[in-house]
Amino acid sequence: MVAAAVFAYFLIVVFGVLLVVFPGCRERVAAALSGAFTTGVLPLLRIGVRVSSGFHLFIRSIKQSLEGGGRFLSANPLLAGGALLLVVAPTLIALSIHTPAIFDFSNDTRLVDRQISVLLDGEQLIPPPPLPPEVFTTSEVEQVRPDVVHASRNWSFLDQDFKQRLLVVFKLMNERHGYDMVLIEGYRSPERQARLYEQGSHVTQAGANMSYHQYGLAADSAFFRDGKLVISERDPWAMRGYQLYGEIAQQVGLTWGGGWKMQDYGHVELRRAGVLGRAAAQ
Repeated sequence: MVAAAVFAYFLIVVFGVLLVVFPGCRERVAAALSGAFTTGVLPLLRIGVRVSSGFHLFIRSIKQSLEGGGRFLSANPLLAGGALLLVVAPTLIALSIHTPAIFDFSNDTRLVDRQISVLLDGEQLIPPPPLPPEVFTTSEVEQVRPDVVHASRNWSFLDQDFKQRLLVVFKLMNERHGYDMVLIEGYRSPERQARLYEQGSHVTQAGANMSYHQYGLAADSAFFRDGKLVISERDPWAMRGYQLYGEIAQQVGLTWGGGWKMQDYGHVELRRAGVLGRAAAQ
């Protein structure tokens, strides 16, 4: 699409140069256009004839101009070469510069964040220190995430690539928005997944080996404020945090559960083809 637009622009510029450099061509084009569009009070049939005649005159004038231009180019090669260079140079320079496009019409409309790229390609971030177990045993936490006290929060069980992306999200949530993030569950065994599945679809819709948790490619997170774990989206502050969390997570290539039909605001995962169900098939 861009190449076609550049080529069309080149043709327009060349035609404009012909009109400016060759007065005869300019006069013929003007006469042809005048003959084609001057209708007055003539009947519609005569208008059609005149337009057709004007079009043929226009084509003939272009042909004559090109022939004259060819003779001019043969007689003045240096001058013609310089003029051609002036015409095509801007286009060639624009095509040779490999910078990100100002407008991106691809299917992926996410903005490229330079800070995120640097963090992902830089040194490996270190997981935050673990919180005391009692943080995960409050009535609020138990109501929203039952049995979460027995969940794994061991960062070493997570896929290395996924872990780095999640740590970048945690870092940016703190630096940009002032939210301290907490991992409440990372790796989940197939047995634990099966137990949660048995509790009903309001807990999870994925059976054993059908969740990215089993492969260290998913995590559930919440917020830490004033010494307490804030997990419920009913808290406006937490809901705003989940929205920001989802935006940053998607920028680093993760899938956010807040966009699902069964919304899971604290959940993110790194999807890979052929992973789900792999252990069960072995």
